[in-house]
Amino acid sequence: MSDRAQAVLLTGNHAVAWAARLARPKVAPGYPITPQTPILEKLTEFQAAGEFDAEIITPESEHSVMAACIPASLAGVRVFTATASQGLLLMHELLHYASGARAPIVMANVNRTVASPWAFWPDQTDSLSQRDTGWIQYYVESAQEALDTVIQAFRVAEAVSLPTMVNLDAFYVSHALEPVFIPSQADVDAFLPPFAPTHRIDPVSVESWGNVVTQDMYCRHRQGIDEAMGQVPAVALATDRDWNQLTGRGYGLVERYRCDGARTVIVSLGSMCGTAREAVDALRDAGEPVGLAKVRLFRPFPVEALRAALAGVANVLVLDRNFSPGHGGVLHQELKAALYGLPDAPRVDGYLSGVGGVNVSPAKIVEFVRGLGAASASPDSVWVR
Repeated sequence: MSDRAQAVLLTGNHAVAWAARLARPKVAPGYPITPQTPILEKLTEFQAAGEFDAEIITPESEHSVMAACIPASLAGVRVFTATASQGLLLMHELLHYASGARAPIVMANVNRTVASPWAFWPDQTDSLSQRDTGWIQYYVESAQEALDTVIQAFRVAEAVSLPTMVNLDAFYVSHALEPVFIPSQADVDAFLPPFAPTHRIDPVSVESWGNVVTQDMYCRHRQGIDEAMGQVPAVALATDRDWNQLTGRGYGLVERYRCDGARTVIVSLGSMCGTAREAVDALRDAGEPVGLAKVRLFRPFPVEALRAALAGVANVLVLDRNFSPGHGGVLHQELKAALYGLPDAPRVDGYLSGVGGVNVSPAKIVEFVRGLGAASASPDSVWVR
């Protein structure tokens, strides 16, 4: 780790704001929404103190926020924004525009329940319902990982020309204080060079964007997005390795925890993984071979990394803090598809646990693991509370 890093107590939201400051965006549109508001507030504090050299725009809605992000990015400057829940849903139309424009915007999304009914608890349905918009998606476990991932996200987004969303759970991460190492500006500048896109809107070198196109041109454009998504795992892995070399912190695409010799592996996203670690430790102390595979990169889905992480495992237990009506747990269904057809594929059980912010304790996860095998694996996700 660089000796220039400083450790301070930060919430996940303030860790995100620090990451945005260190990345040096030039435009940062935002609209306050619980529980994202402290990110925008902290950025305005930085700006008022002369520590954040960016244009902070506060439009009338989240839809307008993304409408401001896209042309700023296309003009050739680095862009950051943040939102949550209903705000992300209001952006939905423009999320497609952003990926279609190949605008490498980085956005932090604080995962929160979506209405109705109205609630303010951690739930990942808001971002997972945007998984087909063409945005790269990361999910983080802690404030430290949030800071590190936002900085990494700019490098990945700009390398493949796709927007990137960094998701952190409401309150469990966004508002919880923990020691966070803040890297020096010099280290981040060395890791993240100035944004200098090959293509941008420039009256001197004229290009256009958003024209009406033929069927074939549209199809080729979508193929281009697919090719860019195909580059993401390798770019993200190399970026994470470089960050690890610089700071001593790396996460991979799928993080394996105590998986060596495991017969059962828990798979989850975000802060649930921190709770699952405690459950794994308790089970290991009891002599039970259980591990954890944390999915950090969700879009593109890291199929090869997951197949490697789960090779030789007998049972997989997927914990979903999200719910797709008529589909079940999103991670459960995606993982089953990724493992389909493999010889000796593990049995995969999915539990809808923590939906709507319901607390899931380490003891409850231990109970889930010990209950596996009582019945045949179900293709559907099972509700548990």
